[in-house]
Parts: sequence; structure tokens; C-alpha cells
Amino acid sequence: MNLTGKPNPVSAYLNTRVTLFSSRLWPAESLNKLIETPAEEMGATLGAHDLPQLAAGFDSLDNRSLEQRIIAQLLEETTVLIRPLSGVERDFLTYWTERFEVSNLKTLLRGKMTGERPAALLNRLTPMGSFGRVDINDLAHAEDVNELLRRLEAGPYAAIVRQARRAFEESHDPFILDAALDRSYYEGLAQRARPLETAAGLSFRCLMGGLIDRINLVWLLRYRFNYNLPPSQVYFLLVDSHYSLGSMRLRELAAQTRLEDILAALPTPLRASMEGVTEIPQVFTRMERAAAASAQQVLRSSAPAIARAFAYLLLRERDLRAVRAVLRGRLLSLPTADIRLAMYQTLEGNA
Repeated sequence: MNLTGKPNPVSAYLNTRVTLFSSRLWPAESLNKLIETPAEEMGATLGAHDLPQLAAGFDSLDNRSLEQRIIAQLLEETTVLIRPLSGVERDFLTYWTERFEVSNLKTLLRGKMTGERPAALLNRLTPMGSFGRVDINDLAHAEDVNELLRRLEAGPYAAIVRQARRAFEESHDPFILDAALDRSYYEGLAQRARPLETAAGLSFRCLMGGLIDRINLVWLLRYRFNYNLPPSQVYFLLVDSHYSLGSMRLRELAAQTRLEDILAALPTPLRASMEGVTEIPQVFTRMERAAAASAQQVLRSSAPAIARAFAYLLLRERDLRAVRAVLRGRLLSLPTADIRLAMYQTLEGNA
């Protein structure tokens, strides 16, 4: 409703689209059936599940084109959802797609570090269509990584690249460059979410909080214990947050020296959900499962349309990761049991 008490046509359109799109989500039994689907029926099955990007030419797919087609499907559906939107709502959902282009930029940067030829680099990038904000062909022909970073700082991703370049100049470590780019991207997402958290309320804030808290905690654990980074560097690479794991708490957690000490210092609800956890992948699994349940609850509710749209996109991408695991297993001729395990691990956040 708007201030006049009349229905908002934008919200009505978006809610209708989200409700229609929600029928595209894959129940577990449908994913299990996909594992057993005969090869000659696979294209028709994918088409019947509203996956035209995957259905066309299924027999000729490889891992790269499979990933590219899944992203193309997500971009296509996002195009429909943002059609009636303007202002901060459109800006937020459009920015949500830009992580795919940031992934392209990371591929370009790594390619420049290893001297990869522009043609080979371009072949590995995901086409962004109307969502593309940079001239990928021009960037691929930059002389070296420093020239590429300078060009990026002069373009639409300047805010994301600037701090990452500084971090890279200090360390000359490709991992630090990737991590800093990711951090800057998600800080931009959180900034764009703030006005929507006021307008769309608790449902939208819960989705964002679950996303950023999960990213921060898993990154913190990986950086601290898998990569053995010092606390100050770990904290630098985390997303500035105002959710359950706020920035001050993240600083305190990064100073801990054992996984169990970090889990014990979490806020009460999150600490309770980690009971029995002894490994970092289990943390991701628990938080991913909780995030999916939260998104499903928002999608089924009468929450504001933008919250329901974001919940759908989160769940749709989760589903398509599981479909990807099934198709990749089929393309590799893996045993059915292995494909099923990979599918469930993907749904639980392990793949």
C-alpha cells in the first residue's frame, strides 16, 4: 500500500512475479529424479523446469559453459524482477548481479599475473549482457596487472578496486587481492541494503544479516586457521557490519587462537546453532541451512515485495548450484551415488 491507501502497482507486479517464479524452485525429489533422467530426455526435462539456458544444447555442455548458462539464467530472471523497480530497490538487485562481473575482473587480474593471452582470458569470462558495466575486451588487452588496475580505478568499479589495489601493492599476493575485492563488493552491497532495511523492515534485514554474518564468520575462520593470517589482517579483510556479528565483535573474534574459542564467543542464538561443530565446513553448513530456511519463510510470507524477490533469488541460486552439481556429475559420468552426494553437499553449502 502507498500513502493514499491504494495498492502499489509496482509491489503488486513484483509480488506476482515472485510468486510465479517460486514455482521454479526445485524440491529435493525433483533433483533426485534429475540424477536418474535418461540423457535423451535431459533437455526436455530442463526445459520443463524453466531452464531454457541449460536445456538448449545440453549434450555439448562443458563445465565452463554450464556455469555461464546458470549465471545467464539468473541474470535473465533478475531482468524480469527489476523491470518495474526504480531507486534503491532497483539499485540493490542490480548490484547483486555485479558479483558475477567482479568474478570476471578477478579472472582478468589472475590472467594478467600469469601472462595469459587475451583471447584465452575472454573465453573464460561470463557474459554479463545488459548488466555488464565495463568493456571486458578492452580490459583483457591491458598490458599488465598494474595497467589493468589503473583502468579499473578509472571506471565504474573504482570503489571496489581502490582498496584492493592498495592491499595488493603492500603484499603482492594474488589471494589478498581476491579477498580485498570480495570484501569491497560486499561492503557495497551492505551499504545499498541499509535504506531497504528501513523501508522493507525485519524480513529484509534478516536476509542481509544472515548473508553478511555467514560471509564474515566463514572468512574469519578460513583466513585465521587455513591461511594463518594474523588477526589484524583477518579483520581488515572482513566486511564492515552492523548485523549480529558487528565490527567490534569481529575484531575480538579474530584475536582468538582456537576455533572452539571463537564459537564460544558468538552471540547467543548463533552460538547455540553451532553446538557440536568441530570443523570450519560445518560452520558454513549450519549457517547456509539457516539462511535457506529464513529465505523460504520470507518467500512464503506477506513480507514487502523487495524482500520476497531477494529471498527468491537467494533460493534460486542455491537450487541452480545443486542442478549444476547433478549436470556436472552426469557430464563426468560419475556414479549415481557420487552425484547425489555432491548435490546434497551443494544444498548444504559444502561445494
